[in-house]
Order: sequence, then C-alpha cells, then structure tokens
Amino acid sequence: MKTNNDIASRIGESHVTAARERFGSAILKVHWGSKDQVVFDVAADKAPEVVEFLYYGRGGWLSVVVGNDERSLNASYAIYYVLSMEAEDPCFCTVRVTTPADSCEFYSVSSKVPAVIWGEREVQDMFGLRAIGITDNRNLVLPDDWPQGVYPLRKDAMDYRFRPAPTTDVENYEFLSETGDKETTVIPMGPLHITSDEPGHFRLFVDGEDIIDADYRMFYVHRGMEKCAESRMNYDTVPFLAERICGICGFAHSVAYVETIESAQNIEVPARAQYIRAIILETERLHSHLLNLGLVCHFSGFDTGFHHMFRVREKSMNLAEMLTGARKTYGLNLIGGVRRDILGEQKIVTLKYLEELRGDVKNLADALLSTPNFIDRAAGVGVLDRKTARDYSPVGPTVRGSGYARDSRWCHPYDAYKTLNRKPITQDSCDVKGRTLVRVAEFFDSLSIISELLENAPGGPILNDSWSIEPHRYAVANTEAPRGEDLHWSMIGNNQKCYRWRAKASTYSNWPALRYMLRGNTISDAAMIVGSIDPCYSCTERVAVIDVKKQKQQVLSRRQLENYCVDRRHSPLES
Repeated sequence: MKTNNDIASRIGESHVTAARERFGSAILKVHWGSKDQVVFDVAADKAPEVVEFLYYGRGGWLSVVVGNDERSLNASYAIYYVLSMEAEDPCFCTVRVTTPADSCEFYSVSSKVPAVIWGEREVQDMFGLRAIGITDNRNLVLPDDWPQGVYPLRKDAMDYRFRPAPTTDVENYEFLSETGDKETTVIPMGPLHITSDEPGHFRLFVDGEDIIDADYRMFYVHRGMEKCAESRMNYDTVPFLAERICGICGFAHSVAYVETIESAQNIEVPARAQYIRAIILETERLHSHLLNLGLVCHFSGFDTGFHHMFRVREKSMNLAEMLTGARKTYGLNLIGGVRRDILGEQKIVTLKYLEELRGDVKNLADALLSTPNFIDRAAGVGVLDRKTARDYSPVGPTVRGSGYARDSRWCHPYDAYKTLNRKPITQDSCDVKGRTLVRVAEFFDSLSIISELLENAPGGPILNDSWSIEPHRYAVANTEAPRGEDLHWSMIGNNQKCYRWRAKASTYSNWPALRYMLRGNTISDAAMIVGSIDPCYSCTERVAVIDVKKQKQQVLSRRQLENYCVDRRHSPLES
C-alpha cells in the first residue's frame, strides 16, 4: 500500500530538489503533510533566503504566516511560512522555523519578501516572539495600551473575556508616511466613517486634493475566534464557528477549515458532497459580487444602479436559502462531507434562477459600464502596479485586476473544481475599472459553473463518517472566496480540540498593498479605491481579550451586556 509520502513524492519534488541544491544542509528536514503539501524544516538564520528563493525564484506567493506554541511538543515555538507555488509543479510549500522558548527570537523575512510583514507583526503580538530585522515593528493586532507580557495565543495565556481599562485616552499609534520634501496635511478617515460600515482608521497625507501617501490601522473588532476554538470547542464543531468569520463568504471559511482536517487525516469526501460544496461556494460568489457591484455604483454616484443591484441580489439570496435552508450561515459542512443534499426539484428551480439572474445582471452591468461617471471615477484610479502586486501577494479580483492569473479554484483545484476546465479571469489595467470588470465576468462564469455542476453531479452518499483522528498532524486548505483565497491551517491536539487553528481571510492579504493604491489619487477617490478591494474588516480580527487585573471570567446575560455597553463605568464582573 502506498503511503502519504510515496504519493507526495510526485508533487513538489522539483522544489525540494532545487532548495537542497541551493541551500544544502540548511534544509534540515523535508516531509509531506499531505499529497500536495511539502514542509521544509529550515535553519533559523537561513529562513529569509529560503523563503525568498521559493517566493521569487520558484513562482511562490505568500498564503499565510502561522505562529504556533509547540513548547509542550518540542520545547519551542514554530513559525510556518506557507507559500502557494503556482508556476512549475503547483503545490503548497511550507517553510518551518523553530525558535527556542528561552530566546523567543527569529530572523525576519520581511526585508526579503514584503508580503510577510503583517504575519510577522501578528506573531510578535500574539506569541511574544521578536523578529530580528523586521521592517515594521509596530503592533498589528494588539492595541497600544495592551499590558506587557500578555500574549493571547500562548498555551499558558489565561482565557478571559474582558480587556483591562485603557491606560491612556490618547491614541499613540504611529502612522507612517513617505512624503519626501512635500508639506502635507493629514486627513483622518475613521475609525468610524460614513463610507464604511466597519471600523478602520485611515490617515491620508495630502497636498491639496492629492494623496501623497496613506497609512491605516485595522483590528478594532476583536472576537477571539482562534482562542475560542482552541480552548472551548471540539475540532468537529469549529466548522460552525468558521462560518461566522464573515457575513458574506462564511461558507468558504467553513469549507477551508473542514478540508484542513480532511487533508491532514486522509479523509475521503464523497464525490457528491464535493459537488454540493462547489455549487454553494459559487452561489455565495453570486450574491457577494452583486453586493460589491452595487457599492461600486454607489461610490461612483450611480445610486439607481446601487438599488437595482441589491434588488437583483435578493434572487441570489433566495437561491441560497432554497438550496441550504438559510440566506446565510448555512451550517452545511461537516468533516467528511455535508449535512444536506440538493434534490431534483431544487435543481429545476436553481436553473430557473440562474437564467433570470443572467438576464437581469447583463442589463445592469451594461448600464454601469456605459455610465460616463463610472468610467471617469474608475479608469486609471487606484492603480496596483504589477511589481507591488508581486511583492505583497494580494488575492482575488484585486490581483487578477492587475493581470495575474491567481485563482485557487484553478491553481490548486479542490472539490468538484477538479472536474472543470476553466482559467482565471484577468484584466491588465491594474485599476478600479479592471477589478470591477473581473467581478462582472466572474459573476457570469459562476452562473455557468453552477449549471455545469448541477448537470454533472454524481449520485451517492454525501457524508463519510468512518474515520479516526491522529493527533498533531497538520495541513492547510484553500478556498477561493469571492474576495480571494481564504486559507486555513489547523493541527488537532490529543484532547479533541484544535491545538492550533489559523484562519486567514482574503482581505487580510489585500490590506497591505492598499497604501500603494491610494498614492497619486485624490481625496474623493479614497472610498472608491478602498471599496474596489471589497474589504471585510472583521474577517481579519480574531484576537482574544483579557482582564489581567481581575483574572476572572463570567458569562453575561443579555441585560448585563446591554448595561455594560450603555454605561462603561459598570464592571460586568461585579456582582
């Protein structure tokens, strides 16, 4: 019988050979976590060069940086740089580096590969590790008044629900700018702003109406999902939590999580379940793209188009409800398959919905793309040049609008996408218009994909529940959410819980490049540019909150929570 490593030796082997030839003994160990996921254990001081080689030299793109407290396993911390190899020999290559628990230091990769900067800053915040030579040493996730020595994702961190009172009333976060000799005025946008329904703090450095530079801070909404999963949930209940990461692309997160477990544990998913997952993923893409196209209409002053896009979007929401029983948060995924089948009459109704959506959206898209105000507001605005895109690894329509054919459905096919013959949809204008055109084309492509999958879906079971769990195996899994690649990394412990779960949303990959997209535009373009990446703020925000002083925890009643929100002087932990 072939082992996992026997199968995997045919996938990713060229990257292993090239890395060993280049770095020799610095490659300490190589193994395959699953058939298309190769892991390099690398000497700490060589990690920057190895990641750079795989990234620029072998066609890799950064998917995620994962920190892990492995002191109970091997007396060290570990950092995983997960790279999506999309040129020769497509697979996932992970560079793993360990750092001793007594030093808590690692060599930063950020000077070699700019895309890792957010991931390394988060590792510093959440695990208390120090990145030597990091290019930006500011907090990323934690607020500046967070108490010293408290690192939420360490295994010995206490699991509390309420953060301590702020140590200062003045924000002391340093917003950076590269304005040269120009004298600029600082214009704040946020944290709460009329153009955004979620909190993000932007600073525009302007000369007159022109944006010379910009910086921004996210992570104002903290929900503690990863800590919750690791401390209070069993691994097989996490799919329902994962679906609540995002109100738009929650199913994509749920699929990504369950497939990390299925991949790490070699769980075979029935073919029909794979088709159902892909159909619902594409249904999710329909209503997400219609939402963004409606907002594009709004930002360009075409509010009639906005209302009509949302009117038509209701049909896609009705379609989702008919197929799953809910407009959103479907609760459909289980490890090993899905909970609900698509029946014959549902197939007939779905095909009818698809034809209606095709006609409605064609008329609306034609109207939008022929509106002079849209062209004036979108063409040449918010340019993400190809070099910046290559350096920062954005995903979804954001990177495809800059000409890169990055779409995990086709670069790393999963579920029923493996049966389809498609290529990523791209535009090379690198601007707001290009990103909008990608979404329009993808909407119609999704209609065709759903039709094809419905017609070709095989019969048979929808769930495999005959499997067992081997602790401390880990894997990554990707889904192409409407905004781009969602990637999850998980390792199950020996207590039926996730030892470590890292959920990376697509917007997390798109934020770092936004600064460069804002430069050279006007103040009035800012909302349009931010909207063009279709951002989801809360997707990226997962930190636990801690009350160090009281060291207590309590489940609040609804009335207690309401009182606390109304009067912050009231302590929810007081009897």
